[in-house]
Amino acid sequence: MKKTTSAFALLGAATLVLAGCAGGTDETPADDGGSAEGAEIRVWLVGTDTPEAAREYLIDTFEAENEGATLVIEEQQWTGLVDKLTTSLSSSDSPDIVEMGNTQAPAFTSVGALLDISDIQEELGGDDLLPGFVEAGTYEDTLYAAPYYSGARVIFYNTAMYEAAGVEVPTTIDEYVANAEALAAENPDVSAVYFPGKDWYNALPFIWEAGGEVAVLGDDGAWDAQLSSPESVAGIEQVQAVMNTSLAAKDGDETEAWVPFRTEQAATLSAPSWAYWSIIADEDAADTAVTDTTGYFALPGADGGAAQVFAGGSNVGIAAASENPDLAKSALKIMLSDEYQTILAEAGLVPAKTSLSGSVAAATPELAAIIADAAVNAKLTPASPKWADVEAQGLLQDFFVQVANGGDVATLAADLDTKIEAILNG
Repeated sequence: MKKTTSAFALLGAATLVLAGCAGGTDETPADDGGSAEGAEIRVWLVGTDTPEAAREYLIDTFEAENEGATLVIEEQQWTGLVDKLTTSLSSSDSPDIVEMGNTQAPAFTSVGALLDISDIQEELGGDDLLPGFVEAGTYEDTLYAAPYYSGARVIFYNTAMYEAAGVEVPTTIDEYVANAEALAAENPDVSAVYFPGKDWYNALPFIWEAGGEVAVLGDDGAWDAQLSSPESVAGIEQVQAVMNTSLAAKDGDETEAWVPFRTEQAATLSAPSWAYWSIIADEDAADTAVTDTTGYFALPGADGGAAQVFAGGSNVGIAAASENPDLAKSALKIMLSDEYQTILAEAGLVPAKTSLSGSVAAATPELAAIIADAAVNAKLTPASPKWADVEAQGLLQDFFVQVANGGDVATLAADLDTKIEAILNG
């Protein structure tokens, strides 16, 4: 039976408006054990983070458990994802299961785009699921998007380049900035810290450690953007100083940022923990010294310890328009199973279940401890359903491109605050 859903439309860049109900769908999928013969489940996975072994396991297990049905994985890109999901989830050709960034999830949980999966929440993991990601995927006490995986950013560094510049692993974020300047002076032909202009994820810790915030919700229910506060400006000026030591494109993004690091064109790289495997697993890695010169540490905080870093990762949900919601639930259960999540963990991703966190693959116990330290202090963007609109319009990317090009931070931040508040409070 074809599943119906409430209509939602794209207004502006990516503002979702629900016509008919507040979230999800009022219909409950029939659970009559109907035939799966000829049914096809389409799963959208974003980027290449999900390893091939997990993809194969999902397809093989699903088709073994649902005779006659097939599962197809369609890889999407992070760039433009919100707009594409907005269009696709409301169309007659909607995918069945979709991955989305954890900061994007609130935009879709609140407008009827996704199926209510509360009835299988316990089967997916219940209280074992990452709580912050459950919160991101929940709207009005109803789960629409389950956690998929997480990962905090860690710092990878070239030990030989650090030694040549006479710098040591920093213990504070101020030392981290000073190290970047020393590394750039020692070797100006290499990025001291690889930091492309659009990489706002790695800029956020500097704001938070300086005592600033992106935006906070006031007692009156209105969002107050705070990037132009003195604290935030101080943090962004540190970002600008670090960007000045980078040879990355001022208008570039963080896609495959590990490439310049592993080819020794960068002394330092801040990236999700799973980037380690991309650094060492390249086809020529066995023939280079990259594994011998790669060290790692958690970005240090203002007063020592691990800094607050952005909690990357994804949620995954079922389209409310899925024609086969029961089969989609079957596939989702596999994606949250211990077996599948362990495959993700073995690829360096932090699994959706806290009980499996010890399975995260790491080169050494030291790296495993660093991942754990970074994850403990990880932080999310403002928890507004409209935050995805901010991302879709590329406001932070555009802002940090201007910062990378030497723009006046205070002036740019004041303008950005106005734009963010117009969206979040619109």
